[in-house]
Amino acid sequence: MTFRPTRRQFDALLLASLCTPALAQTTPPATARPRTPQPSPAAAKPGQPAMAPLPGAENWPSKPVRLLVGFPPGSVQDISARIVAEPLSKALGQPVIVENKAGASGTIAGDQVARSSDQHTFGVMNNSQLTIAKLLNPATAYDPARDLMPVALIGTTPMLLVVSNSAAGSTPGEWLVWLRNQGSHANYGSPGNGTPGHLGMELLKSRASFDATHVPYQGNPQIITAMIGGQLQAALLPPGLAMQQVRAGKMRAVGVTSEQRSLLAPEQPTLREVGVLGADIELWTAMAGPASLPPAVRDKMSAALIAVLRSEDVRGRLLTSGWQPTASNHEGLRLRMRNDTKTFGGIIMLRNIKADA
Repeated sequence: MTFRPTRRQFDALLLASLCTPALAQTTPPATARPRTPQPSPAAAKPGQPAMAPLPGAENWPSKPVRLLVGFPPGSVQDISARIVAEPLSKALGQPVIVENKAGASGTIAGDQVARSSDQHTFGVMNNSQLTIAKLLNPATAYDPARDLMPVALIGTTPMLLVVSNSAAGSTPGEWLVWLRNQGSHANYGSPGNGTPGHLGMELLKSRASFDATHVPYQGNPQIITAMIGGQLQAALLPPGLAMQQVRAGKMRAVGVTSEQRSLLAPEQPTLREVGVLGADIELWTAMAGPASLPPAVRDKMSAALIAVLRSEDVRGRLLTSGWQPTASNHEGLRLRMRNDTKTFGGIIMLRNIKADA
């Protein structure tokens, strides 16, 4: 007889998997961390755009390449796309054009990439577009796992857990204890339901044993204003935005959500260092194409992008814009997508989280 758990049993099992580091670890411990998949041998060295042609992709690209971005000009996704577009154009021998298709949390652009069939349309996308879009909103027209093909990871950034200046104590560990002691009277802000700032805080609530109440805002700048003004007691923010306020003494930093310390905030401890295990999450930006993309074309684009990301100029520009350059090919990106879908998908199901209307 097949065992069918009740809803209560299912929630209990899911909560156990989220709260037990041994089961919920999204990446193995540092001592057992698998090697990042290496780029294709066809990748050019920095400053050498010419690449050996791959079988089946000798004549690609045969026309301009489009990079669709699901957010407005000036957004973090847009900036990363424009940083790589010009050197990619030189490497591929065709113009690489960034097109903004903003709307519906980036899923309008995601759907256009998924439906494209010209082999010259790609998307520069974030975690949500490439993992949990369909879980957050069943009406999303595409399924990331089924309809999109990973090409390469461009950059990553952790989030920084910050608390208000009213936090008692003088160390990150003491500020975390203060947050726990506030219970549900503490408020935390995010840019909206289903955003990494929201899902990440819900994960931390189970891993770090605090119970702050979610308050959605229009964006991270509004969250920072509310933190400084005392309306919020905690938030997860990109270091590029938060560290200026931390260094100015306007809020306090508990730690970054990455497994290791970040180049974007090297003086900040990881949450692991202050006792929060199994909460290794990062924001990332990556390139993907439609699932129908021939593997040879994918590999040629992946090799070109990885070569571009090894350029000192591109790496410096990405770091300045708030991204840690990450030269990881389609297999490395596929692993990221799978792990994020499991981690964030579990939170969505357990908390019954829906995207903003």
